[in-house]
Amino acid sequence: MSRPLLLVAPIVFLLLWSAGFAIAKIGLLHAGPFTLLALRYAIAVLVLLPLIPVLKPQFPRGRAAWDIAVVGFLIQVAYFGLCYIAFKSGVSAGGVAIIVCLQPILVSLIAPWMVGETVSSGRWIGLFLGLTGAVTVILARSGIAHEPPLGLLCAVGGLIGMTAATLYEKRFGVTTHPVPANLIQYAVGAAFTLPLAIATEGMQADWTPELFGVLAYLIIGNSLVAITLLLAMIRAPWQLCGVHSMPASTHHHFHRSA
Repeated sequence: MSRPLLLVAPIVFLLLWSAGFAIAKIGLLHAGPFTLLALRYAIAVLVLLPLIPVLKPQFPRGRAAWDIAVVGFLIQVAYFGLCYIAFKSGVSAGGVAIIVCLQPILVSLIAPWMVGETVSSGRWIGLFLGLTGAVTVILARSGIAHEPPLGLLCAVGGLIGMTAATLYEKRFGVTTHPVPANLIQYAVGAAFTLPLAIATEGMQADWTPELFGVLAYLIIGNSLVAITLLLAMIRAPWQLCGVHSMPASTHHHFHRSA
């Protein structure tokens, strides 16, 4: 991804990703969390499959395919699965958003140890301001104390899942064509959520126009566009956002070659 696109990508990603919380809450009025996710992933796979013979992208193999699958599990199953359960249990979209917004701070704290990259002082200031804002909202939002404990615990689990996915992708991820990368991730998501949806929810859904609209947004906006932007930003040189890599002499210890 070129530098101009990388500069615009965070804005587009933020708009698409943040709206997904409220839209998912609407979708959960018509289907269970695993059913909604299974439909989302299965349809995304069906959308991507016809692109393979047209684009003829090179599929990752071996360890590269495994790494994409691991990141897919952490994001699509752990992160989204736990967040959707939190929504279904009664936690508000704002409550979940407040918790998962701590992810950049956790990544910055762990990144120097796990991926050998340090965060600039300017970005630390930005992260501190972000943390201060989150704490202020939490303290001002007295209603969060009334959120169901199980739901809050699931939201924290989702935060851990996304943090782990970001660090894993940064350490092991390699540049891959977005179509096969997304196809692998959503196939993994469907493989885990579909059996859970059938076993626990009977794949029951209220097929209303509202649900079709929710699925359209979640598949196109979140699953195809936002996730592609997220992975591209994670793989991009962190100098663009104030994070500096270790010298080349030590950097090879943390990243395997493509």
